[in-house]
Amino acid sequence: MDEEKYKMFRNRLMKVFRHLSRQAKRLGVSCYRIYDHDLPEFPFLIELYDDKLYIAEYKRRHALTDEEHENWLDESLKIVTEIIGMSSENIFLKLRQRKQGREGQYKKFSFAQHEFIVRENNLKFIVNLSDYLDTGLFLDHRITREKIKTEAKDKQVLNLFCYTGTFSVYAAAGEATEVVSVDLSKTYLSWAEKNLRLNGFDDGSKWKFVQADVLQYLKELPTNYFDLVILDPPTFSNSQRMENFLDVQRDHSHLINDCLAGIKDGGVLYFSTNYSKFILEKEKINSSSIQDITKATTPFDFEGKLSRKCYRIVREIF
Repeated sequence: MDEEKYKMFRNRLMKVFRHLSRQAKRLGVSCYRIYDHDLPEFPFLIELYDDKLYIAEYKRRHALTDEEHENWLDESLKIVTEIIGMSSENIFLKLRQRKQGREGQYKKFSFAQHEFIVRENNLKFIVNLSDYLDTGLFLDHRITREKIKTEAKDKQVLNLFCYTGTFSVYAAAGEATEVVSVDLSKTYLSWAEKNLRLNGFDDGSKWKFVQADVLQYLKELPTNYFDLVILDPPTFSNSQRMENFLDVQRDHSHLINDCLAGIKDGGVLYFSTNYSKFILEKEKINSSSIQDITKATTPFDFEGKLSRKCYRIVREIF
């Protein structure tokens, strides 16, 4: 790759980092996204977590040999470390593929399991930058989580596809009377429980964790029980532990309606999806009170580059 391309990457990264770091400082945000495939020749995701940097290379087709790719990656990382001002031991890499020998070549960067605690809006969360597809904290939901906190007081809250329980922590911090977190993954449920305990929420009668296939769990959901429900399903899932596979475009209206059946009159469902081609089928949903809050819940570091959609749906009073 010619020097002009590296210069473009350097200039782009410098520009966005200066802009975003100022905004983050003003807002008191210490975990935010810096770069997301801004230039096609440099398909990276770069996020800051306090004093640590997470870099993932998106999979792509390219004409580079293994040696050329290694050289390209090496030069790119030099630019990143220079611009962000991050020491190499605090940089965590997720590489496109892990061929034998690469770990040795990049031993100055971390591949080892590394969990640590970060803060967001005075709450604490465990993140892991090395061992999973995601870090444990979806940065694009920063504003949505805060909305849950402001609405959770004296409410019974259900967090479906709860992942690491970040919404559950915010609901508990908002003084919910009960928070039920549901996920098929035992690992994520354990992570969620740790996150709640980390913030002082360890009352087993109020904070409940259910390992279940959400599709089946919803069929047994008590009617008119919850006040507030968070539904953030994967785009597609065909886990062997699920009875049926999930396709969010095909199944979203059924999921939403099943949730609405379990919500009290006047209760609220927050539904979100990362499917870039998603179209909400309003005519199939049992509510006429559907508000698209995507723009209102888009954080400063995701403006103009967020495919996620977010909706606030109210269970109508009959």
